[in-house]
Amino acid sequence: MVAPIAASLLALAFVVYLALDVLRSDQGNERMVQISQMIQAGARAFLKREYMYVSMFVLVIAVLMAIAPLFSDVELGWRTSVAFIFGSVMSGLAGYIGMSIATRANARTTEAARTRGLKGALSVAVSGGGVMGMSVVGLALLGLAITYIIFHGEPVVVNGYAMGASLVALFARSGGGIFTKGADMGADLVGKVEAGIPEDDPRNPAVIADNVGDNVGDVAGLGADLLESYVESMVASMAL
Repeated sequence: MVAPIAASLLALAFVVYLALDVLRSDQGNERMVQISQMIQAGARAFLKREYMYVSMFVLVIAVLMAIAPLFSDVELGWRTSVAFIFGSVMSGLAGYIGMSIATRANARTTEAARTRGLKGALSVAVSGGGVMGMSVVGLALLGLAITYIIFHGEPVVVNGYAMGASLVALFARSGGGIFTKGADMGADLVGKVEAGIPEDDPRNPAVIADNVGDNVGDVAGLGADLLESYVESMVASMAL
């Protein structure tokens, strides 16, 4: 299992490189920085509240898994419970890392487009998106490899890791998506229809919420969803 761990650590090292590449870029003028910081604050607040409620479900299900052998003949137990929590942590961590960089790459991409043109903007945007993608690959593979090594490849324990990733993906994807669409519709109704403000105008407070939703739903939520799919495809391949 040396190769999977080495590959995952290489992917995470590339994540650090891409993140530093984004953070080294110019943030733009004061107004751009202000709007970007508002989006960052909103996204952090949403994820903090979302992960708080998700952690409650994770702990309840983990406890039920741990005590299940006391009441039935199911092959669960504390090992599966630990792997379940580990999988949920990895999924949440990948989403948080990707969202943190995405909310910092927005103003930098705009400034790069203004000063360096399409090529500069594309470079910053691809680096920002690559953080999410490589975080998914690196954390998913690292978590699965560690689980496999510690628990000697027990199938039910490995499945517990995949279940943890799936639970967080369910909440992150659906919760973020609902918030995104609600904020989008609210911004359009209040801004364009009632106040006559152009779409995505920062004078409309709902536009900030709309951009927050894009980050938590389409970055953190989608990242957790991709991590779930990636983990389960590896588990399915191991089973075959």
